[in-house]
Parts: sequence; C-alpha cells; structure tokens
Amino acid sequence: MSFEKLNLIEPIMRALQTEGYTKPTPIQEQSIPVLLERKDLLGCAQTGTGKTAAFAIPILQLLHQDELYKKGPQGIKALILTPTRELAIQIGESFSAYGKHLRIKHTVIFGGVGQKPQTDALRSGVDIVIATPGRLLDLMNQRFVHLQHIKMFVLDEADRMLDMGFIHDVKKIIAKLPVKRQTLFFSATMPSEISKLASTILTSPVKVEVTPVSSTANTIQQSIYFVEKKDKRKLLHHLLQDRSIETALVFTRTKHGADKVVKDLLQSGIKAEAIHGNKSQSARQRALTNFKSRITRVLVATDIAARGIDIDELSHVINYELPNVPETYVHRIGRTGRAGAIGKSISFCDEEEKEYLRDIQKLIGKSLPIVEDQPYHMTHVGMPRPQPAQRQAQQRRYGNNERRNSNSPQRNNSGGARKSNSNHSGGASSDRRNSNTQWGSERRA
Repeated sequence: MSFEKLNLIEPIMRALQTEGYTKPTPIQEQSIPVLLERKDLLGCAQTGTGKTAAFAIPILQLLHQDELYKKGPQGIKALILTPTRELAIQIGESFSAYGKHLRIKHTVIFGGVGQKPQTDALRSGVDIVIATPGRLLDLMNQRFVHLQHIKMFVLDEADRMLDMGFIHDVKKIIAKLPVKRQTLFFSATMPSEISKLASTILTSPVKVEVTPVSSTANTIQQSIYFVEKKDKRKLLHHLLQDRSIETALVFTRTKHGADKVVKDLLQSGIKAEAIHGNKSQSARQRALTNFKSRITRVLVATDIAARGIDIDELSHVINYELPNVPETYVHRIGRTGRAGAIGKSISFCDEEEKEYLRDIQKLIGKSLPIVEDQPYHMTHVGMPRPQPAQRQAQQRRYGNNERRNSNSPQRNNSGGARKSNSNHSGGASSDRRNSNTQWGSERRA
C-alpha cells in the first residue's frame, strides 16, 4: 500500500514526498485510517516501527479539517505525553516535517531547561503540545497550560512511563482532560498496570499490534561475549580497534557507568560522549548531533536517556552491561538494523549477568551465538538455573530503572540486598523531580 491510498490531504502528502516517504509501515497502514475515523486506538508497537508518524499524520489532518470547517475556541487541541526529553524533541521534529504546509502550531515542553521559551510559545497560542509529565504538571499548576479544549490525547511509551515512575503524574494530567476526546494509547509491552490504565481511558478502542516486543529484526546480527567484569573495558578497546565499527551506541545501566566508559575511551584516543539524565539539555543535544554527524564515533547512553533516539545507519549496538529487564534488550538492539539495513549487536556478559542473559534468550526464543575467539573470553561459562518467579518479579520491578529511590533495595545475584548509590542511579532522564532535590531547582530554572 502507498500513502496515496490512505486518503491524506494534499499538504501532508506533499510533506511526506519531501521526506522521501512512499510506503507506510504496518503500524502506519493500520492506524491512520482508524484515527481519521476519530476512533480510539490501542497500539502495541516497539521502537522503530514508525508509530510517531502513525499518530502525528492523522492528528495534523484532523486539526486542519477542524480549523477549516469547525472553528472552535482558542486553545490546545491535541496533547502528546511522552516520557523523555529526547523523544519529545523527536516527536516535535516529526510534527514540523509532516505539517510544514499547514497553519498548525505546536510546541515541545520538557524539564531541565528554563521554562520561559516554553511559556512564551504557549502565550502566543499553540494547537498541539508535546510534553513530558513533570514539566507539564508544573506549568499547569502555574496556569500556563489549560487542557479543557483538548480533542486528541496521545499517551506514548506507556510502559516506559511506568518504568520511570510517571504513572501517578500521568493520571493527574488525564484527570484534567475533557471526558469527550479521542485517545491514542501506545506501549511496547502490556504489563497488568498498563493494561488497567488503558482500559480506563479508552472507549471501544481498535487494537493494532505489530512487531511483538519479543522479536528482534532478522537484519541484526547478534552475538554474546563472555568476559570477566574487570576485563570489559579492555574488551571494548579491543573491539573498537576494528575500523569497520564506524559508529557504536554503547549501553550502560547507570549514569556513573556511562561517564566512566567515556572517560576511559577518551584516554585511549577514541572520540566518545555520554548522554544521560545528569547532562544538561544542550549537552545532550550536542552529543547526539555530534554522533549523528560522525564527529563522535561512540555514544554511551543509559536506557532512559536513549529512548527516542533515532539514528540512521547505526552500524553497532554494544551492551557493555546487559539489562536486567529482557524487553529492554530488544529495545536497545532495535536501534540498529533499521529499514532493511544490516546491523550488529554485541553484548558483554559477566558472571553476575548470566541470569539476565538467560531471561533475554527465553524472551527472544533463541540462544545468542557465543564469540570465543577473543582475548578476554571467560574460561568457565555456565548458565544459572531458573530463578523463582517471585525473585524474577522483584528484578523486573526494581531493575533497569535509572530512576531509583536511594532507599529502594537493588538485588544482587546472590539474593542479598545492597544499598543503591543515588549518585550513580540518580533521577530519571526526563523532567520528573523529587520533592527534596531537583524538583525545587527546576522551578527556579
């Protein structure tokens, strides 16, 4: 199917042609007709499936038609709620691209930067707001944002909202929306709490499900390197001596770990930058721009900060540390091997991470090829026995979440608890703040 068959208006078709779009992805092909009929939608789709265009295009078309034929009160007509700054910026860029020939205004709202440019945009009048939860609530409380005229509401990356602890903020925002509206709900996974939330805010939704989270693209060549924890740094250096690794997105579990990897690579003469929640917004954007333009060869990221990063022709993803939520592995390696291109995923696994590897292989339904021909291969490689269900649930609940309370227990592989270091795991990469620290500083920004 081509975009011409989706009954899109001429200004949007012209913009899509400029962007080089010819054939819609499965999520776009299934979602756009449903949304143009003003129905609610429940979309289960992972990163890289084209879901931003799947909701941005029909929103622009419906608002354009309302502006022409159904003039209503001034105010925000559409709200897109998303978990991270990077994803909010990316969505904003998509609205700019698809709506370049329309008179529809949008703005992006997120924390970590001064609020004046955002409030100035709101005062001048906008039709669409793309926002992260914390800053949006803050501006609502300051009466800069009013949601009584919302016609369309998009909750994007709902499962990541849950992971980051934003669900309560999301519910507060939803409570301020008009009951009569069109709601679009997107999530890569559907844990019970997310399913419950979806059932409370959607009305007779059409369900669209593409590329289940348990699947990995066939274009991605995956491999596992068993290595002692102390040798990971040396193994990374060894791999990066291969100049065929043109660009590498390296994942760590903590912000401190990301900074440590970057420092070590820079000392070895390898151009690298980190992107995580402790970086200023300008620093994060600069690091991303440098990586996309290949000024920087290696970008080291935490999972939350990397959500929403869209990089063309990324050759390698390297899991310096395996995630302890298996679905996150699928999201990570999905950054490469896009649009039919060949990509490579390399994962390091130390003794303590073997349990995570077992869960990943169970999720994706296959064993990762082991690379033994490397100088730091772990001599004794044995997979652990399955964990009790209760312990797995604890790991999923507390693991792989950059945003942790310093008093929350983080389980180690022996089952004992250790106190998490708040300087290392820190706050979320979005604009959520706790009441004792960063929240206050954001208000002063």
